[in-house]
Amino acid sequence: MSMDFEEVRLSLPHIELAAHLYGPEDGVPVLALHGWLDNAASFARLAPKLEGLRIVALDFAGHGHSEHRCAGAGYALWDYAFDVLQVAEQFGWERFSILGHSMGAITAVLLAGAMPERIARLALIDGLVPYTGEAEQAPEKLGEALRARQALTDKRKPVYAEMARAVEARMKGVGAVSREAAELLAQRGLMPVPGGYTWRTDSRLTLPSPLRLSWAHAQAFVRALQCPVSLVLAEQGMMGTQSAVRSLLQDLPFEVHRLPGGHHLHLDDETGAQLVADCFNPFLRLP
Repeated sequence: MSMDFEEVRLSLPHIELAAHLYGPEDGVPVLALHGWLDNAASFARLAPKLEGLRIVALDFAGHGHSEHRCAGAGYALWDYAFDVLQVAEQFGWERFSILGHSMGAITAVLLAGAMPERIARLALIDGLVPYTGEAEQAPEKLGEALRARQALTDKRKPVYAEMARAVEARMKGVGAVSREAAELLAQRGLMPVPGGYTWRTDSRLTLPSPLRLSWAHAQAFVRALQCPVSLVLAEQGMMGTQSAVRSLLQDLPFEVHRLPGGHHLHLDDETGAQLVADCFNPFLRLP
């Protein structure tokens, strides 16, 4: 597996983010956005297989080597969308494409729906819309979120005596991954502490959302997309069980690829990464 990338830090007006740069400087501009609790290493297998692209694979705020948000701030999807815009500004990209996995794909859809003039193409991996919530559920969900936030001060991250134990835990986590994938994510996502290792991720990332978009909101963002969209659905992924999403896709002009593999099929092994690359190589190079 090729690991040819440049490690950079991006000093935005409000936060400092870390990223991996792949490809030629004059390549087609693409921002790569990982999923929840992952990091830039999510694209370690896929990015080297994508040709002619200048890929900026971010560590989202609170993930990997990026800074955590300041005290009192949160991690709403629209805050990530603003971060993406600020990164594009730093590179001087007026118009760019987004390669997104899971939460990264969802963030990409929100941004492209809200600001279609900025986004050229969307290449999405097993992600499209966020978990939604309807109005009648909102008071209960806000209460859950507020109580969880109050209790966070008493919550401690797990400490693993050996890195191998952290890798095993990640293999069984949300969106289970292969051992090699877990090792890649752990190498970037762990830090040494007394007694072993713990995750770099901000503990606030595990808090429940205080407010969710309704299904009507989520559909509106998808239907507002004006750029070409290529969507990879993993046969054993997290979108296959969402009947409402399947129904939505039936009447959208998306390029949809159903591929074997789990939610992290682009990272789990070289075969999956190549299958995804074969879908996105011709798509992302187009103007």
